Order: sequence, then structure tokens, then C-alpha cells
Amino acid sequence: MRNRTFILLIVTLVLANVLAQVCFFRLDLTDDKRYSLSEATQQLMERLDNDVNIMLYLAGDLNAGFLRLQHATEESLSEFAQYGNVHYTTVDPLSLTEADQQQLQDALAQQGLQPTVIYEKAQQGSQKQTIVYPFAYVTYHGKGMFVRLLQNNRGLSGAENLNHSIESLEYVFCEAIRTLSTPEKGKIAFLEGHNELPEEQAIDVQMALAQYFDIYRGTITHEANCLDDFQAVVVADPQKPFTDQDKYVLDQYIMRGGRILWLVNGVDFSQTMLTEATYTPLIPLDLKLTDLFFRYGVRINSRLVQDMQCLPIPVDVSSDPQQPQYQPMPWVNAPLLLTSSASPITRNVMQVSATFASDIDLVGANDSLQTTVLLATSNASHLVPTPNEVNLTDLHIDPQHFTQAFVPIAVSVAGSFPSLFTHRMIPEHIITDKATVALSQPTKQVFVSCGSIIRNEWQNGQPLPAGYDRYSKVQFGNRDFIVNALLYLTDDDGFINLRQKSIPLRMLRTDYQSSIIQYQLISILLPLVLLAIVGASIMLIRKKKYTQL
Repeated sequence: MRNRTFILLIVTLVLANVLAQVCFFRLDLTDDKRYSLSEATQQLMERLDNDVNIMLYLAGDLNAGFLRLQHATEESLSEFAQYGNVHYTTVDPLSLTEADQQQLQDALAQQGLQPTVIYEKAQQGSQKQTIVYPFAYVTYHGKGMFVRLLQNNRGLSGAENLNHSIESLEYVFCEAIRTLSTPEKGKIAFLEGHNELPEEQAIDVQMALAQYFDIYRGTITHEANCLDDFQAVVVADPQKPFTDQDKYVLDQYIMRGGRILWLVNGVDFSQTMLTEATYTPLIPLDLKLTDLFFRYGVRINSRLVQDMQCLPIPVDVSSDPQQPQYQPMPWVNAPLLLTSSASPITRNVMQVSATFASDIDLVGANDSLQTTVLLATSNASHLVPTPNEVNLTDLHIDPQHFTQAFVPIAVSVAGSFPSLFTHRMIPEHIITDKATVALSQPTKQVFVSCGSIIRNEWQNGQPLPAGYDRYSKVQFGNRDFIVNALLYLTDDDGFINLRQKSIPLRMLRTDYQSSIIQYQLISILLPLVLLAIVGASIMLIRKKKYTQL
């Protein structure tokens, strides 16, 4: 009987082992499901018809935080490999030859990426400098692209940034694989014809978008369907009014499921006059879009938003023009906008810098539209009505005026939009053989009441990143915000929602500093007291035992 039971146990173990090799299954017992891939990711992996090769450059002499990110990346890639033909190799960039290192740095620089330099204390108090490459290179069908693994938000601690980086791993690899496995890139149009930003002032964002989309620039024609081939349209800081024909084409594009990123100012000002004459008048900027936006549930007000949380500007405080002396002064007209964690567009994105922004109101009572505030001011803001003026010679700030809090600057609106041209005649010269669509298919739009968010400056013949402040030498989240907004607008499969993945950061409490002496005494004296008690107890027991004898 025992022999039969033993043989049955052996057979069961062998069969279980064979089934485990043939049938893959995995149980994720963590409460945050950190080791589980979404259903959309699994389906993407199963659709792959070729190998995905990933070169992981996060290796070498890493500190504890980057080691944690490295291990989490390798675990994520191993999970990907269980559902598709994904293979990865870890390479230490510092072990490469100088020529290969320079080639890697040049390739990264073309994508606007730079290695991370870490300064740490080594033994004997010396300073240790380590160069880390938190990147991976993904290739599929002969095409390749870099993936940035480190999410570096300067307003967060190192532990929080690393945790956010781990949260984003599934999304960044999924987006790269999806982009490379798509036979043809989608098309995005930057509108012209209304004195929008020229290409050189939006080139940084266009270069960042080029790895996902084919970028086109052009004007609206009189054909009602001239925008239908584009996944999304970008209206970047227009200065001239839109005609009824333009509005009809844009409106019907939305009615057919089109997506638009609006970057529109509510206030007209002159940057040239401000630079040369130290002042500029502020007047309402009438682009003839108010009725269109109102129909979509949004109103951009003709008011200037000022904020105590803002960029500094250098101001000459010297009385001698021959010997200028510059000091940083707060420029309340350049607010640093807070990003919302409620949207995948802005989750884990750094503050966004803006200049001469206006405020946004959500209007109407359309229950079919879902709105989310993406960017907002701090809790110390002020709204300046127009007409007015801004003068560089008057930088006095009265904190009592800054009583507004969290003023919306950017919102996303999703749902079915009503047409502005319902029960209205089709504008003259419009070429179409179809009736006006009164209610849109489910679609999305993003409204930003500041055109400068997408603008980049130039230095030494090279474009600077959008959101880079030359005076403070700080990179803000403008580029990431715009790229995420376009990926959100063009995403039909829900991959952008992977940015919402959350892994709780369980940090050790550090409030023991106030009573550190108490803990030190307890850790030293308690073992001695326990040892004395045990010794005394043994002596008493032995004394009692041998006294009775």
C-alpha cells in the first residue's frame, strides 16, 4: 500500500512538472498587482509576428535606488517575454569602447536624451561621480527607438521619482513596441494660416512627436473633409481670427471623430514691445472661436493669469547704466502650472511653464461630456482683466491680491460634442456633398489657454527643449505634456491609461530623529537588562534546586 502511494505521488509530481512546462500561468498575490500586465498589453504581445529585441543600458556600478529600477525593469521585460517574442540584453555602457560610448551618446542626443550624473559620498568622505544611462533601445522589424526609463520630476524626492519610473515601465515599453509594430505611422497636422507659431518655434515638440507620427503643416481648404486623413490636429498659438469656413471644417472634422489640441491665448500682447519698450498693452484676443468653444463646453476668458509660483527674470537694479547689476525677480506673468494626477496626460509630469496665460471656464450642462482639469495655477493666483498693461519697470507684488486658487489653464473634454452649425446654413464656398453632422462620434479634445507652452527657443543655432528656462537652467514638463496630450488624443486602445498604474511607495518612517538618544539607550541597555534578568533567574533556580538537596 505504501509503495502504491509513493508511486502515485511521484507520477503526480512528474505530471505537474510537465504541465508547468507546457501551460503557462502565474498568480500575482501583491495587493497593487505590480507583476500583472494589462489585458491590452497581453493582446499586443500576442499579436507580434517577429522578435522584439531590447538593449537595456541601465547597468554597471549603480546605487541602491537605480538597482531597484534595474531589477524592476528586468522583471517587467521577463513578464513581457511570457506573452510574446521579447528578448532583452543588459549592457554596461561604461564597459564599451570610447567610440561606441560616443556613438551611443550621439544617438541619445538626437532624441534629446542625456545620461544622468549621480554625485554620492564615497569612503573617507570623498565625492563619487557615477554616470548612469537609464535608457533601453527597442528594435522590431529593423526599426528601433530609445525608451526613457527614469521619470525625473524635480519637485519630488529621489525615492518618489524612482517609484514613478517603476510605475511607468509597462507603459513606456508598450508604447514603444506598439509604435514599432504599427505598419504605418499616423498623421498629425499643425494648422497654419492664422499666424500660428512657425515651424522653428515648435520644432522641438515636432521632433519628439516624429517617432510616433508623420507631421504635416498646412492651411485649411474649402473642402469640408480636408482634415479627415489626420488622427489629430494641433492649433498652436494662432493670432488671426478664424473664418466661418475654417470653423465649419474644424467642427465637422470633430463631428466625424477627429481630435484637436487647442493652444489658444485669451489675451493679446506684444513680446517685441515688452522687450524693447519694457511694457505691452493687454487687450482681448478675439479669434472668433468663442461660440465654437462654448458649444464644446469650454470658455477661454480674456483675462491674464498671474501667480506667485512663477519663473524669475533678471532685472537690472543698478542706477549706473554703464555697470548693470542683474538680480532675479519673480515674473508673475510666467506661472509654473501644477499637473494633475487624475489624467494619464499629466500624471508624473513635472510642472509646466507658461507665459501670459488665461483662465478656462467649463460651461454648459452636457452630461455626455467628461471633463478633466490637466493644468492649474497654485493657491496664490490673481486674475487681471483686460484692457490693461504689463510693465517691466513695475514688478511690485501685493500678496493680498493673489487670492485665487487652482485656476484651470488646460482641460481635456471627451464624449459626443454638439455641432455649432446645427440648424445653420453651410458657409459660403464650402465644398461638400454631405449634410451637416449635428452630433459627433465619441471623441476627445484638449484645450490649453496658453500658446507659449509648446514654444521652444533657440541658442547657438540649436533648438532648446520646449519648457527649458535659459535663466534658471531648469527643464519643465512642457514637451512631455504636449506629447502625452497627442498620444492621449490618438489612442483608441487604452494604452495611455497604463500611465495611471500606481505602486504605493512604502517608505520607512524618519520621525525618530527627535528621540534618537532614547532609541540608542534602549538598543544598548535593553539587551543588558534582559541578560541580567536571565542570569539572575538561572542563579535563583540553581540555588533553590541545590538548597533542597
